[in-house]
Amino acid sequence: MEKLDGQSMKILARIRAIFVAIEFSITVLITVVFMYIFSKNTRPVRRFWAKLQTYLIGFKIHTKGELCEKTTLLVMNHQSLLDIVTLEAIHPKDLCWVAKKEIGDIPLFGHILKAPKMIAIDRNDKRSIVKLIKVGQERLHEGRVLAMFPEGTRGRGNTLLKFQSGAKIVAEKLNLIVQPAVIVGTRNVLDSQNLLANGGDVHVIFLDPINPHEDEQWYEKMHDAMSKTLQEHTSS
Repeated sequence: MEKLDGQSMKILARIRAIFVAIEFSITVLITVVFMYIFSKNTRPVRRFWAKLQTYLIGFKIHTKGELCEKTTLLVMNHQSLLDIVTLEAIHPKDLCWVAKKEIGDIPLFGHILKAPKMIAIDRNDKRSIVKLIKVGQERLHEGRVLAMFPEGTRGRGNTLLKFQSGAKIVAEKLNLIVQPAVIVGTRNVLDSQNLLANGGDVHVIFLDPINPHEDEQWYEKMHDAMSKTLQEHTSS
């Protein structure tokens, strides 16, 4: 079989991405309906949807390191929409994602945050950190694990952006046990910004959990450790 050139590969990746966008939109809306039906326990619905995406989009998840049972805040680097899908597919507990308010404001699709009681914050409102601490405490009492992207926005995939202060404040105020995770490959599998989808492998590396009260420089050291891990796995 004749090998496809770069332009042909890009066209196929674009076609595949269009298919993913259509199926993603349809399955999200169906998932929202089922989450309202099973509002007392949305976790199984989200896990089924996430695992379905691995099949429909065509990617495999590989993990390294151990998940800590005592973790109450999971922090990750952010590259793609698939970051959330990946963790929803593999994490054993009911994650409560902290997301920007704009997602919750999207007609119909915003219910992907409202139905499972995720936390939507307005990054332009200084009072949002107060809401995050208050609602975060409520979700923790429900037995959930908070999940945040401390970069605050998507990176390019091979480097780690500067961390925003929200995760640090929440962890210290609520006495959380923080576990960092480094995600590699989701941007290559699905680049939603450039509308390209290729399938492939996604790797999640769980680093050692951190107790913020044991080291005043924990946040900076965590950034360094995650950055080093990301560079090691993207350069190999």
